[in-house]
Amino acid sequence: MNWLEVSLTVNGELAESVADVFARFAPNGVMTEQGVKFLDEEDEGTATGPITVRAYLEVNEQLEDTRQKLEESLFYLGMIQPVPTPTYKQIADQNWMEAWKQHYKPILIGQRLLILPAWLESPEPNRIPIKIDPGMAFGTGTHPTTQLCLELMEKAFDRGQKTVDGEQSSVFRPPSTVIDVGCGSGILSIAALKLGAEKVLGVDIDIESVKNSRENADTNGVGDELLLGRGSVSEVLAGNFQFRSAPLVVANILAPIIIRLFDSGLADLVEAGGEIILSGILDHQAGNVVAAGESKGLKLNDQRQMGDWVALKMSRDV
Repeated sequence: MNWLEVSLTVNGELAESVADVFARFAPNGVMTEQGVKFLDEEDEGTATGPITVRAYLEVNEQLEDTRQKLEESLFYLGMIQPVPTPTYKQIADQNWMEAWKQHYKPILIGQRLLILPAWLESPEPNRIPIKIDPGMAFGTGTHPTTQLCLELMEKAFDRGQKTVDGEQSSVFRPPSTVIDVGCGSGILSIAALKLGAEKVLGVDIDIESVKNSRENADTNGVGDELLLGRGSVSEVLAGNFQFRSAPLVVANILAPIIIRLFDSGLADLVEAGGEIILSGILDHQAGNVVAAGESKGLKLNDQRQMGDWVALKMSRDV
């Protein structure tokens, strides 16, 4: 089946009226698109500018009649307020879901991890697969902030060995528990468990993220060892969950929010001798985040960068 796309770009006041007209002739619904601007570093995107309204008409014997009626309706709408001429474009039908899936490929992280779209089999059997549905919450593994965070997490769990007087001794003791602040899709929580953690607490202020984390956990065969709940630093410190601190804490959020969370007690989640991994930080913001952490008794141990994005690992002395 083929489709005829009809679109109009109008101001916000007219967009709803145009969408109502389109909806009379497009049984599969109407789509709107608008530009986005960012008001500050915490803004996730504020709609701005003209709106493009799109609808899709089925190419069949009634198409010309449908098109004529649609244009008549737009003409009458134009008698109230000027309406631009619609644009038409032929669209060939395809399996949209399969086409969408082709954009997502396995991603190698560090030495041991593999981010795997949930519908694929692992091409790297020697790596630890973390299956994620890219249609879910923030944290699909495709963004540098997540990849940097995973690299530092893998290092935190590395059971590296060194030789001392001819004998092998452990460099690291892998963290048994982890707190994931702003768990999003659950990707970091799941990775922590697959890397060796016994228990992970994932919290997020968005209940949909909590639900998505559980769905992704189920996909990865992760059960009660992942504790999930709605909340943030204050709720963890208040004792609303099973533990209030951990030897490893991760927070892949945004730099201004991380700085604000330090004032709410983020550093108190890190046990003595423990570490915190921070990501979602632009390179020009890293200094302020480090300073905020240092003011709470943490020190910088490692820093990774990919493009404009930075991830930090800080620690608390024993």
